[in-house]
Amino acid sequence: MRPTQLSMQELIRQRRRAGFVGRGDERAAFRENLDLPPADERHRFLFHVHGNAGVGKTFLVRELEQTAKDRGAVTAYVDESAGSVPEAMAVICQQLAGQGARLKKLEEALTSYRERRHEAEAEAATLEPVPEGPSAPAATAVRLGMAGLGMMVPVAGPLIGAVDAGQLADGAARLKARLSARFRNQEDVQLVFSPERVLTPRFLDELSGVTSETPWLVLFFDTYERTGTFLDGWLHELMTTDRYGELPANVIIVTAGQHPFDTARWGGFADFMADLPLEPFTEAEARGLLADRGVTAEPVVAEVLRLTGGLPVLVSTLAESHLADPEDVGDPSTTAVERFLKWEPNPVRRRVAVDCALPRLLNADVFRAVVDCAENEARELYDWLRAMPFVSERGDRAQYHEVVRAPMLRLERRRSPRDWTRRHERLAQLFADWQQERQADLRDPWADRRWRELRLAEAYHRLCAREQTALPGVLRDVVTACGRSHAEARRWGRMLADAGEDTQAAAVARWGRDLLTALEAPEAAAALDLLLDRAALDSVSRAAAHAARGRIFRTDGDHRRALLEYDRALALDAELAGAHHGRGVARAHLGEYAAAIEDLDRAHALQPDNAEILETRGDYHRILGNHDSALRDLDRAIELDRTAPPSWAARGMTHHALGHDELALEDLAQALALDPGFVWALVRRARVRRSRGERELQMADLDRALEVALDSAWVLCERGDALSAAGREAEALADYQRAIDLDETYASVYASRGVLHAKHGRDEEAVADLDRALDLDPEYSWALVHRSQAQRRRGLFDQALADVERAVALDPDSAWALSNRATTNLAVGRLEQARLDLERYLTIGSDHAWAHRHLAELHALNGRFDEALAAADTALATGGESVDEAEARCGIHLAMRDWPGARRLAERMRTIDDAGGLLYLALAVSGEEGAAAARPVWDAFTRSAWQETLSPQVHDLVRALESAGVQAWSELDMWLHRALEAPQEWDDLATLAECLDVLLYSEGVDRTRLAPRLATVTAARDAVRARYAE
Repeated sequence: MRPTQLSMQELIRQRRRAGFVGRGDERAAFRENLDLPPADERHRFLFHVHGNAGVGKTFLVRELEQTAKDRGAVTAYVDESAGSVPEAMAVICQQLAGQGARLKKLEEALTSYRERRHEAEAEAATLEPVPEGPSAPAATAVRLGMAGLGMMVPVAGPLIGAVDAGQLADGAARLKARLSARFRNQEDVQLVFSPERVLTPRFLDELSGVTSETPWLVLFFDTYERTGTFLDGWLHELMTTDRYGELPANVIIVTAGQHPFDTARWGGFADFMADLPLEPFTEAEARGLLADRGVTAEPVVAEVLRLTGGLPVLVSTLAESHLADPEDVGDPSTTAVERFLKWEPNPVRRRVAVDCALPRLLNADVFRAVVDCAENEARELYDWLRAMPFVSERGDRAQYHEVVRAPMLRLERRRSPRDWTRRHERLAQLFADWQQERQADLRDPWADRRWRELRLAEAYHRLCAREQTALPGVLRDVVTACGRSHAEARRWGRMLADAGEDTQAAAVARWGRDLLTALEAPEAAAALDLLLDRAALDSVSRAAAHAARGRIFRTDGDHRRALLEYDRALALDAELAGAHHGRGVARAHLGEYAAAIEDLDRAHALQPDNAEILETRGDYHRILGNHDSALRDLDRAIELDRTAPPSWAARGMTHHALGHDELALEDLAQALALDPGFVWALVRRARVRRSRGERELQMADLDRALEVALDSAWVLCERGDALSAAGREAEALADYQRAIDLDETYASVYASRGVLHAKHGRDEEAVADLDRALDLDPEYSWALVHRSQAQRRRGLFDQALADVERAVALDPDSAWALSNRATTNLAVGRLEQARLDLERYLTIGSDHAWAHRHLAELHALNGRFDEALAAADTALATGGESVDEAEARCGIHLAMRDWPGARRLAERMRTIDDAGGLLYLALAVSGEEGAAAARPVWDAFTRSAWQETLSPQVHDLVRALESAGVQAWSELDMWLHRALEAPQEWDDLATLAECLDVLLYSEGVDRTRLAPRLATVTAARDAVRARYAE
C-alpha cells in the first residue's frame, strides 16, 4: 500500500516552520496559556499581536496556530479576505468543517442570510449583459440601473449626517411595524439590516457544541488593521457581554494587526488579555536566522542587517539567497529587495519574482498567465515562489507581503514606464476575458463572488496602466459596489487606495482614502455623497447613485426621503427600472399601493422578463384584493423563475384569499420545499390552517417558524394570536411579553395583546396597549379600529368615532374599518351616516348578509318596514339562517305588531338560540295574548343561560326588560338606574324602548307605571342622538 503523500501546501508549511527563528517569549507565553485551565486567573482569553508591517505578525500567528493544533485544538484563521462579520463567520464555518467540527445550524443561517440579502438585491438585477470593463464607455444605464437599487447594509445604524434623530426613530418604528413585501418577517429584516443580531447567537450555540468535544478552540484574526473596523466591536461584545449568549470558556481569540488595541474599548479588560508587541529582530535573532540558512560571512551578515533593519520578512527573504561570498556585497545605497534580486542567481526566478508582484493576488491561473512558460516549468516556479518568505497563503491564493511587493513595484515602474503600462493592460484584459467567461450563465453577475473578484482585479490593473482614463469608469463601479454591500464597497475603496499608492497616483490614492473614511460609517450614504459631490459622474451614474441612496433611506424606514432620492434618480434617467421598482416598494411601505403598482408597471415595461418585479407587483395586487391581476403576475414570475420561494408563497396566499385553500397549501408547500426556513411561508401556511380549523397543524407551523427564527418578535406575536384564538390566554400573554422583551418598538404585539385583553373584558388594559401600538405607528388602522371598539364598550363614543374615522381615512377601501364605522354611527344614532356606510360596504365588503341585516334593523327603527323586510329577505338569501338573521326578523315583526309572525320566528330561533328565542317569544305572546299568558315564557327565559354571553351594559338593559315583562317595578327601577348610569349605545336604547312599547300596549300591563319608565328610556335614547347629531 502506498504511503499517504503530503500535499504541496503542507510541505511548504513544514519547511517554513522548520526555519522559524525568534519570537521565543511570545511562543512560550501562548504555549503556557494552553497549559492553564480557563478558570486559572493566569489564563488569558485574548492575545493581541501588533507591530509594523514586515515585523512577522502573520508568521507568528501561523506558528501559534500550529502550536494550538499540536495541543489538540480546533482552529480557524480569518484575514482581510473577509469583509464583514457574516463573511468572517462563513470562513470559520468552512475551516471548522474541514476539521470535522461542522457548524450546521450556522451554515443554514448563513445560507438564509445570503438568500435574503440576494432577494433584497434582486430588484437591482437585470437580464441585460454587463459591459466588458470598467474603463469601457459601455457602462450603460442598464448596468447602473442594477447598481442603483442594490444597497444592502450589513450593520443597522443611523445615517451619519443624513437623517435626524426624529426621522430615524420614526422610520425605524414604522419599518418594524410594517414589513415590506420582500422582508416578510422580523427575522428576515434583521438578517439583512443587522445580521450579527441573528447570526451571533447561533454562532455561540454552535461553538458550545464544538468546545464540548475539544480541549481548545482558537480563532485567529489577522490583518486586524483592516478587519478590526468591523470585527473589533463585535468581538468586544462577544467576549465581555451576554448580549448574544455565552462564549465557551475554552475559546481563545488571537488578533494580529499593526496597531495596539483600542484602550478606550479594551482598557478595562487587561486582566484577561495578553498584549504581544512585536519589534524587528534583535541582532542576535537576525544572526541566528541567517546562520540557520548558512549565511555566516560577516560582511554579508552586516549588509543584511543594514538593509533590513531587522524586519523578519526581509531578513528571511535575503537569507533564502544562501549568500556566502563577501564579494556579493556591493552598492550601499541599494535596498533589501534590490539586493535580493541581485543575489538571486537564477535570472528566470528573478523575473518571476518581479512579474508576479504586479497582481494583488496570485493563483495558478494568474501565475501561468503572468509567467507564460511551459506547464512543467510553471509548476516548479510557482512552488518556488510560494515557498518564499514574502509570499503568504490566502485561502486558495497567494499574496506578496507589502513590505516586499511595494519596492518591487517601484523598481518595475521606474525601470520601464511603457512596459509597466503594457503589462498592466494585458492583465486587465485577462481579467476582463475571464469575467466574460464567468458571466455567461449569470443572471446578475454582481451577485457572484468570483465575478466580483475578477471585476475588482481588472479595475486595479486599468488604474495602474492609465489612471486618468480609467478612474471615471472605476468610480461608476464604486457606485455599484456601494449598492451591493458595505463590505463590497470597502473592497473597492481599499483597491483604489492600493492602486494610488502602487502607481503614485495622488488622485486615485485620495479617492481610496476618502472612500474608506466615508465607509467607516455604518451606511454607504456618506460614500455615495462623496461620489455625487466630487466624481465626474455622467447623468446615468448620478441616477444610479441617487437610487442607491433611496434604497438606503428605504431600508432604514425613511420612505419619504427615499421617494425624493428615487425622484431625483428618475429625473436623470427615466429608463432606470430599478428606481421605478424601488420607488414602488417605498410607496407600498407608505400604504400607497395603487401608486406603487403604477411604478411597477413602468419597471415591468422596461424589464418585462424580470421575475422580481412581477412578484412584487403581484404581491401588491394581492394586498389590494386584485386577485386576478395578482395571479397573472405571480404565474408569470414563477414561469420565469421556479426557484423563487416568495413567488410561490405570494401565489399561495392569493389562492387562499380566493377560497382555494388546497391550491394555497400546494403553493406554500412548494415555497417551503425550496426554502424550509422560509418563516413568512410557515406563518402564512399557519393562517391557512387556522381558516380550515386545523389547529394542531397551525401550531406545528408556528412552532417550526420559531425554531428557525428563535428571536423573532413577529413569529412570537403570530403564535400568541393563535394561542389567543385557541383560548390559551396565559400562553398567549407569555408569547406577547417575550416578543415585547425582544423588540419593545414592535407595534403589532401591543395591538394583539390589547385585543386579547379586550376579549377578556379588560378594556382599560386593552386601550393602554393599543395606545402604545399607535404611539409607535400612528397610521396603524387595525389598532385604531380595535381601540375604537374598546372605547365604544367603555362608553367613550367621541374617542371611538375619532378612531374609526381616522382608520377609514387611512384605508378608505377597508371593508372592515367601514363596517366598524357603520356600527359606531349606529351606536350614536347617526342613522343616515350608518346607512351610507352599510351601502358602501356592500360594494367593497364580502359579508353581504351582515350588511343587509343591519340595514333591515336600521329601516325597522325608522319605521320603514317594507324596506326592512326586503333587506332581511336578502340577508337570509345571501347568508342563510343564523341567530343574527332570526333576531333581526323577529325584531321587525314585533315592530310591525305582527304577533303570529313574530311568534313563528321566535320558535324557530329557539332551535338555534333558546334564550334569545324565549325573549322574543315572551314579547310576542305579551303583545298577542297579554301579560298573564306571557308569564310562563318570561319564567323560562329567566331560567335560561341568557346572561352568560352579554356585556355588562346589555345585561342591565335585558334585566330591565325582563323586570318590565313580569311587572317587577322596583327591580325595573334598579336595573334601569344601573343601565342608564353608564353610557349606552343608541341602538340598544332604541331596541329597549321598542320592546317596552310592545309591553306598554299588552293586555294586563299597568301602563301608568310602565309609561314613565318608557319615557325615561326614550329620553336617554334621544339624548344620545342629539349629542352626536351632525
